[in-house]
Amino acid sequence: MGGAALAAPSMSMAAPAGDNGFPFVLGVASYSLREFSRSLAIKAMKQIGTPYINIKEFHLPYILPPEDLARGRAQFEKAGLKILGGGTITLQKNNAADVETMFKYAKGAGMPLIVAAPSAQTLALVEKAAIKYDIKVAIHNHGPEDKHFPTPQSVLKLVKNMDPRMGLCIDIGHTSRTGVDILESIVEAGPRLLDMHVKDLKDPMNKDSQVIVGQGKLPIVAIFKQLTKMNYSGGVMLEYEIDADNPVPGMMQSFAYMRGVLAGLKG
Repeated sequence: MGGAALAAPSMSMAAPAGDNGFPFVLGVASYSLREFSRSLAIKAMKQIGTPYINIKEFHLPYILPPEDLARGRAQFEKAGLKILGGGTITLQKNNAADVETMFKYAKGAGMPLIVAAPSAQTLALVEKAAIKYDIKVAIHNHGPEDKHFPTPQSVLKLVKNMDPRMGLCIDIGHTSRTGVDILESIVEAGPRLLDMHVKDLKDPMNKDSQVIVGQGKLPIVAIFKQLTKMNYSGGVMLEYEIDADNPVPGMMQSFAYMRGVLAGLKG
């Protein structure tokens, strides 16, 4: 499964972006590698050349017994990967036990952050668990189709007075499709910005127009400038939703572009 993607030339693990003087790091949301087994996903990460990963359930299922969850986590860590978070995890059941189960999973998986899809009704339970387990919650906005949190502003409105662990994951593609300004949204989020999902679109209003980062119209350079200006120190995670059976070549090109942007900003 997904073996064709691994035919690309091997790359040594590149130095993380933060080592180059930027406060944030470039990583991968493992949803990008959803057709890959855990072992193949790890090999792909090494080819792409970043150690930073946000793990989707495909690669560490929620239903794993604690000992198997620990083994799966160890497989990532022994490969030199750094787990920045997990998700997106749906937290829409207004049930304390269900929320607790997901946070126990995240803790066992070594996730310091959950990229979450809660509802307004479950936020109090999620905040309570975030404090108990000391895990950050980055609420993901999913665009016009999301009846709970379509925009970054819809998240900020509800978390602005909550514990600092409660914040958001701005998905720049979904944000663009709502018609709100991505850069203004980043500024508005401020310290509540805990994570980011990055992609590119040929048509900023069409989710089916995703392309390799740098080949679309989303303002990647301006976004990186703003993140640097505000000293954002979280992950900028590539969520590559196209070419599911063979994503690595496009992901590598996306990283080459993003690293080039950073090199240009530094120079």
